[in-house]
Amino acid sequence: MKSRLLACFLLLAPMLATAEAPFSLPPLPYAANALEPWIDAETMNIHHGRHHKAYVDNLNAQVANFPELAGMSLEAMQAAMSKFNVAVRNNGGGHYNHDLFWQVMAPAGKGGEPSAALTAAIERRFGSLEAMKTEMNRAAAGQFGSGWAWLIVGADGELAITATANQDNPLMDVVPVRGAPVLGVDVWEHAYYLKYQNRRGAYLDAWWNVVNWAEVSRRYETATAGLKAAKAR
Repeated sequence: MKSRLLACFLLLAPMLATAEAPFSLPPLPYAANALEPWIDAETMNIHHGRHHKAYVDNLNAQVANFPELAGMSLEAMQAAMSKFNVAVRNNGGGHYNHDLFWQVMAPAGKGGEPSAALTAAIERRFGSLEAMKTEMNRAAAGQFGSGWAWLIVGADGELAITATANQDNPLMDVVPVRGAPVLGVDVWEHAYYLKYQNRRGAYLDAWWNVVNWAEVSRRYETATAGLKAAKAR
């Protein structure tokens, strides 16, 4: 009888875990050492396995207070952030931001180049890719304390650069500059301190070597297609 009950529990355990913890830590899309020498494996392991995991665990803990979270996508959660408490804002934002961050990076030499559509948009708004990088580095370096810098598609369909504090992001309905993020760089110290110490600028310069332009281009094209569809309705 005991063995039968144990077998039933083992079968049900994954379903119970999913029901109780709707959010999970996604695996890195590459090995922890794949971004070296620009971002070291130890930083990646700590950043992903401890910091990102803590945001996921803490967000799951908030489902008891806000059951509706269990049925929401991360994107929908950001857009409705004013309905929730600071714990959801910090941890829901942290989960979304890091999920994006891992995807917009790739091993050096494997991130491709911006698509023709993204290149045209960058040149139209900033003049050149290098000028865009300079402006984004400026926003990231100038973010006081912890936070992020973002390349976004605004409501007008044009690219813009903004920065947010802590784990806020431009999808949230509680930030002054909103838009669809297509690229984001983490400037919390845990993202770079082991390798670069207080040299945030050196980290930012190095980080461009591991940007996944194929993914950034995909996000840009998804965002602009969504805006066109919304206008057509």
